[in-house]
Amino acid sequence: MKSPADYTDDLRLAHVLADSVDSVSMERFKSRDLHVETKPDMSPVSDADIRVEELLRAQLGRTRPRDAIIGEEFGETGEARRVWVLDPIDGTKNFVRGVPVWATLIGLIEDGVAKVGLVSAPALGKRWWAAPGGGAWMGSSLAHATRISVSGIDAIADASMSYSSLAGWEATGKKDDMLRLMSDTWRTRGFGDFWSYMLVAEGAVDIATEPELNLYDMAALVPIVVEAGGRFTALDGVDGPFGGNALATNSHLHDAALSYVGTAREATGE
Repeated sequence: MKSPADYTDDLRLAHVLADSVDSVSMERFKSRDLHVETKPDMSPVSDADIRVEELLRAQLGRTRPRDAIIGEEFGETGEARRVWVLDPIDGTKNFVRGVPVWATLIGLIEDGVAKVGLVSAPALGKRWWAAPGGGAWMGSSLAHATRISVSGIDAIADASMSYSSLAGWEATGKKDDMLRLMSDTWRTRGFGDFWSYMLVAEGAVDIATEPELNLYDMAALVPIVVEAGGRFTALDGVDGPFGGNALATNSHLHDAALSYVGTAREATGE
């Protein structure tokens, strides 16, 4: 079994990758000549999304040529037990409208387990990262960081919850369950996208959930939430980023939150 030290080089590389593209994405943010197109799934893609992923792939090709890559804009390349998962700009809708809540997500999956995660949000001036056994951290660099941890809230009535929107919950037939959870929590806010999950890791929010996500939306988030002491599962309760949706909590509230929006009870006939 790998020790935390075995991922030190991978985590350092993730920082180098983020350093190399943060200036590119920031240069295009709020740019008057930003080019935006609509993809077949009706989501936007900007020239910044394309350029950032191109740069990340080029660097990984040089430094980790044996590893596979999965990215939002260019799909999957290579076959290997180690897979880098990239979302060049998570929160593209925010990016194109000038809202500073967007980030580059860099994750490493090995043997089907999310091991390393880094989230870089240059417009917010923040970065989060984690690797196995090393804890979760927030700061501007490896040398300037603060260790983070989830909250100790253990009752839904005292919990703060973050979400992205209600549209997906309606499409999946879980809108009423989601509204019930929202009603029973102490506070709800739509921070959305990666930020919801980083706030869980920081202990500022206790629950974050979304009904429809892709692997590249989640792979980098999982190690950070888990190393901060939280739990990250699909709505069926299976740990990891592979279920097409997500529930992240401070661990104390996970089973309670699943009782509202989880799908396992439907699958087992409960």
